[in-house]
Amino acid sequence: MHHVHVFLLVAGAVLVAAGCRRRGWSAPLVVVATGIVVSLVPGVPRFDVDPEVLLEFVLPPLLYSAALSSSYRDFRSALNSITRLGVGLVLVSALAVALVFWWLEAVPFAVALVLGAVVAPPDAVAAAAVGRRLGLPRRVMTLLSGESLINDATSLTLYKVALTGAATGAWALGSGLGTFGLAVVVGVGGGLALGWAVHVLRLRLDDPVVASAVGFLTPFAAYWSAEALGGSGVLAVVAAGLYLGHTSPRAGYATRLYQEPLWSTADLLLEAFTFALIGVQLPWVVRDVVESDQGLGHGVVVSLVVLAVALLVRPIYVFATVWFDDLRLPGSHRPARDSLSVRESAVVSWAGMRGVVTLAAAAAIPATLDGEPFPERATIQLAAYTVAIGTLLLQGLTLPGVITRLRVGSAQEAADDAAQEAAVRVATADAVQAYFESRRPQLVQAMGAQQADDAITRLSAGWRARAAAAAVMLDPEHADDLLPDGVSRQDASRALGPLDGASAERLAPGAAGRKIHSVRAGVIAAQREVLMAHRDAGDLDEAVMRRMMRELDLEEESMASSWIARLRD
Repeated sequence: MHHVHVFLLVAGAVLVAAGCRRRGWSAPLVVVATGIVVSLVPGVPRFDVDPEVLLEFVLPPLLYSAALSSSYRDFRSALNSITRLGVGLVLVSALAVALVFWWLEAVPFAVALVLGAVVAPPDAVAAAAVGRRLGLPRRVMTLLSGESLINDATSLTLYKVALTGAATGAWALGSGLGTFGLAVVVGVGGGLALGWAVHVLRLRLDDPVVASAVGFLTPFAAYWSAEALGGSGVLAVVAAGLYLGHTSPRAGYATRLYQEPLWSTADLLLEAFTFALIGVQLPWVVRDVVESDQGLGHGVVVSLVVLAVALLVRPIYVFATVWFDDLRLPGSHRPARDSLSVRESAVVSWAGMRGVVTLAAAAAIPATLDGEPFPERATIQLAAYTVAIGTLLLQGLTLPGVITRLRVGSAQEAADDAAQEAAVRVATADAVQAYFESRRPQLVQAMGAQQADDAITRLSAGWRARAAAAAVMLDPEHADDLLPDGVSRQDASRALGPLDGASAERLAPGAAGRKIHSVRAGVIAAQREVLMAHRDAGDLDEAVMRRMMRELDLEEESMASSWIARLRD
């Protein structure tokens, strides 16, 4: 396969994905379908991509990007549900598929378990795209993304254990549990250690380009180092991503503004490539079955049976293990109000589309085992691709209808977010007032007592007015409780006129303007501290905090590019 062919595959997949984004379609489904159609065109070459490339160069950045954008607090709150799906469901699905394949094909159970491990882990990319578009509640999105972050580690560990068992002819439960335990401890521990080191480094870097480059290298360092030590590279990447995402407000504003488009672009390229590869490889997998002695008709029947098992196990398991969410695992802090409803569980049970891990693991099955052909390898690969494409098309195409018909939405969540934002904006105004008072001596020395008092009064009034207006607009129902004493709703609505920081800079000449520029930077820092404090206390959702944090980042960026910043430099 020539490198030009890979470039054309990626470029074509990106073009298709771009069209889907513009029209609001589910890009993974359309890219897979397009890949299947293109593969049938005469002259299209076979794309033999080394599975290690997918596991070591495609999977880590995708997982890391998802972990960065996930909420650590939400992840902890949903730890029960994430564990029962990301670990329990993967094991049950793998065993169910293995038992059926073992019964149908009469192969060693370890060989059947290889197929089970390959098709067990869902990929939340397609489900998350649909969920965001249709407004699924955040707790459902957290569960789906959290499941996809850890189920790959479970399935890949089981995959290694099953391959070892197939090679040796012996199956040892104790050895498998030991391998899994080592993978968890080394993976999570190594990922957190690396995340801490990268965080300390980025706090000392004043160049956002270099900091972003370090961040881009982080998932590969986490994955490879953990794998070299016998741990789970997937868990290392997830742990590092969750830690760095949680601590990102401590990094420089420019680093955050640089990294967001960087990872969005990487996600688009890698996801488009992966789903296109799934589509274009299917006909070649079918041809491998035809050329083998296993029979295409028999392989298709077995593959459809495996697909049916994979589709049925998930909803049965999801509803049969609801009680597990009532347990309290170490580190889990799920409030009772965040438990999934029956309708939400139904949506989760139908969001089991497979993706990159199934593709890579199926391709990585060795051709020989102890010098002999791997039993039923062509049929196993056909079954894996059938599950991947079948779940993407069947569940992916019908999931929007399921969500709409069950009326699973996030209207109340939007109202809660607005109430949280209104309350925190008032709290930031209090913090700004306290900061101004702490800077009074320096301002008096720089511009005189009268001008300093006037600047503090007008600036405080400006931020107070903005907070009051936010309380009225964001949360009208509780605005009276949020407004300062003596300020009515009408006053708040008219209060956006007082002087703000940028106006003060324009009116204050020379050194005074530069001093106020410095004060504005302190004001932004004070507001960031309030946002992080309320997030850590559980009063502010991570998504709301990041939205408000972006406002502060953009404000600080505008300050850095202002004429006063140039004079200061």
